[in-house]
Amino acid sequence: MAARPATAAASAESLPHARRDVRLFWGAGTCDALGSQASGFVLPLLLLSLGRSPAEVGALAGLSAAATLVLGPLAAVPADRGARKQVMVGAALVSAAAMAGVTVAVAAGPVPLAVLLAAVLVERCATACYEAASRGTVALVCPPEAHRRVLSRLEAGERGALVVGPALGGLLFSVGAWLPFLVDALSYAAAAGGIHAMRADLSPRQEQPSPAATPHRTWRALVSEAGAGLALIRREPFLRLALVWISAVNALLVALYYTTVFALQDHGRGAAPLGLVLASAGAAGLAGALAAPRLVRRHSAARVLVPVSWLLVPPAAALATAREAWQFALLFGLLSFLTPPATVALQARILQITPPGLQARTGTVLATTSGAAAALAPALAGLSADRTGVVATLTGCAVLLAALALYVTCAAPAVTRGTGEEPV
Repeated sequence: MAARPATAAASAESLPHARRDVRLFWGAGTCDALGSQASGFVLPLLLLSLGRSPAEVGALAGLSAAATLVLGPLAAVPADRGARKQVMVGAALVSAAAMAGVTVAVAAGPVPLAVLLAAVLVERCATACYEAASRGTVALVCPPEAHRRVLSRLEAGERGALVVGPALGGLLFSVGAWLPFLVDALSYAAAAGGIHAMRADLSPRQEQPSPAATPHRTWRALVSEAGAGLALIRREPFLRLALVWISAVNALLVALYYTTVFALQDHGRGAAPLGLVLASAGAAGLAGALAAPRLVRRHSAARVLVPVSWLLVPPAAALATAREAWQFALLFGLLSFLTPPATVALQARILQITPPGLQARTGTVLATTSGAAAALAPALAGLSADRTGVVATLTGCAVLLAALALYVTCAAPAVTRGTGEEPV
């Protein structure tokens, strides 16, 4: 199917406030991610300190994930129909209010589980709506030639928050258990203010009359609209390739991480080596995101995806032979450095070929599928490690990455042939 390079992109002349809007969008996303990482890191600690069992902590995490998977595709519909800014601002304000409630409740004394559960679920649902509506915004606030650069900066902001957020949350939690949640509430308020201050019209140009305006819309019609992104992915070969690659890589990297945790435990290592692995991966991922525009600016997405897929195999295979913490940290750092360039190239191409009225829904399908795959990975990694051992599990992940690289090598030229894909 031929790509539509011009449908999702705006010209530089039509975006007089592009730089300002990009800075505001980046700041909103980074603040949101930093606050979420700070509070998310300490939430299990708070629950355990209140005498809750690990099973209750896991149940809360599972309910939050389920709410995200359900609400994301539904929230993407009004975003694609012209209410993107309203959904993002409203969702951020709801999240800020929920976290402010948690702050007050924690500061007042022991928190009833029902209150905490309700507040966290409201915050997670609102965050799912914000994330769904935010997808595709880059195509509306900056010209096509800037997509890869802007996407790399957004990726760098998220990875930076992943590095700084847990450390900030732990520090604040040691001072006062309510402080991380206050920071999260303020970060949501700052995100809402940043999105509200953007001057770009975040409503995509409608290429056909919106069914949202027809009377007597049914639940079936809403579900059909929510599934429009999935229908586009089924029709578009490159989007199918992106779905497979992103889901597989996310799941396998999570599986490798958890198997590394099991390996460090088997070798008698404590929490400090695991912190070294996490810090190394976070710093390397941040460096990879910052370097992504230079690494991929002269190449199409397919020409980036193939070598990156093969380069992921050797460090993954070497994890099976690692014994010391610094070896795991080095190899995980290499894996984390390699993935952002491919992710940025894929995202830029996805923006280019997705119609403006389907940006949020298509991005939500990709994110939901990859998130579900990553959520299953820890359980599968643990089961495999129990049955076959950590070395066999690490080796199996490397073999699956090699199979993915072979698939990409065969599929990438076919899905881009005749589409007119050019480097941005």
